[in-house]
Amino acid sequence: MELLGTAAGETEHPAKVIPRAINTVIVRLAVFYVGSVLLLSLLLPYTAYQAGISPFVTFFGSIGWDGADAIMNMVVLTAALSSLNAGLYSTGRILHSMSKAGSAPKFVGRMNSAGVPYGGIALTAVVTLMGVGLNALVPGEAFEIALNVVCLGILSTWGTIVLCQLRLFSWSKKGLLERPAFRMFGAPYTGYLTLGFLFCVLVLIALDYPVGTFTVGSLALIIPALVLGWYLCRDEIAAIADERSGFTGEYPVIAGRPNERAKDLDAQ
Repeated sequence: MELLGTAAGETEHPAKVIPRAINTVIVRLAVFYVGSVLLLSLLLPYTAYQAGISPFVTFFGSIGWDGADAIMNMVVLTAALSSLNAGLYSTGRILHSMSKAGSAPKFVGRMNSAGVPYGGIALTAVVTLMGVGLNALVPGEAFEIALNVVCLGILSTWGTIVLCQLRLFSWSKKGLLERPAFRMFGAPYTGYLTLGFLFCVLVLIALDYPVGTFTVGSLALIIPALVLGWYLCRDEIAAIADERSGFTGEYPVIAGRPNERAKDLDAQ
């Protein structure tokens, strides 16, 4: 779902395309994910499924269709590679945008003649290959470690999305901008509910000793590093933002409001 946000920046008519894409993703999740899990739970007793084995492989292997389990393993592997490809795309684009905004090294913002951000993709690929070395060092826990680290990234991503949505909602209440026609159901209360859910997930990860506990404990190093990085880069980021917006030192008129409203926005 968050990949749609990345794609929105490259869409010619996001107001039309993005709502349709979001609704399509929700339908696909309901049919192919929730529907398939529901179907599997009706076909076999829950005792037939085991941890570490795909439930689809278990089902097809139980109906006596020779080779079906191998085919499903190939399908699962293909899905994993598709997810990896999507990750390379989104991370490459995000790193490119961060580089142009002064928040990432310049080399990750490089693009080839076809518009592919090869710098960000190359860096992402290198980090991905580190998983091979991790699997060689701790083969029994490599997947769980990677899963917990990725989960922190997902939690922070969605937390940031919700916080931005809440801030935009507060600005709309002050008349600084207009709310879009395509709105989140129950906003802003669903936003607060989502933040509470994400916090509960973080607590559950911390209770999973030892991998989860140490993963959450790593925030004691990650958060200060992010704060330090912001203070080191904020001047460059502000300069790039001012250049893009044409800011000249005078407060512009925002959404037809007088300068005082813009000053209030800047103070916040």
